[in-house]
Amino acid sequence: ATIAYMHERGIPVMAHIGLTPQSVNVMGGFKTQGRTHEEWAALEADAAAVAQAGAFSVVLEGMAAPLADKITAELAIPTIGIGASSQCDGQILVTEDMLGLSPEVPRFVKEFATLGAQIAGAAEAYAREVRSRTFPSEQHTYGMKKKVD
Repeated sequence: ATIAYMHERGIPVMAHIGLTPQSVNVMGGFKTQGRTHEEWAALEADAAAVAQAGAFSVVLEGMAAPLADKITAELAIPTIGIGASSQCDGQILVTEDMLGLSPEVPRFVKEFATLGAQIAGAAEAYAREVRSRTFPSEQHTYGMKKKVD
C-alpha cells in the first residue's frame, strides 16, 4: 500500500526484498533468504507485489542466487543485487565495506581495497611527524613577502 501510495503521487520508489537489515531482529539474524524452495513463493510474491505497486526497481539482498536469477528473469523492472546474483540487472555494495573500512564484512562483499589500513598508517605517520616537528615543513608553510623599495 505504501509503494502504491507514493507511486500515485509521483514519488519514485526502489523497493528492497530478501535480507532487509532493518528487519534483522524479526528475521532471526542476518540469514540468507530463499535457500530452500519452500521460501521462494513468499519472496517471488513480494517481488511481484512491489513491481505491481509501481516500484521502478527492486534491491534483492542476501538472497540465494537461483532465486534472484528467477526473479530477475520474471520482473519487468530492474533488479539490483547485493549478495544475490551476478545475473541481477545491476549491483551495489556498501562503500565502506568494498573499500576495506569495515572491521567485518558479509561473505558477499569483495574488498576492492584495504583503505582502512592505509588510513591508519597515514594517521600514524602524521602524528609521528607532528610530534617530531618535521611537519609542517618549510614546503607546507608560508614565509614573509620580500620588502619592495
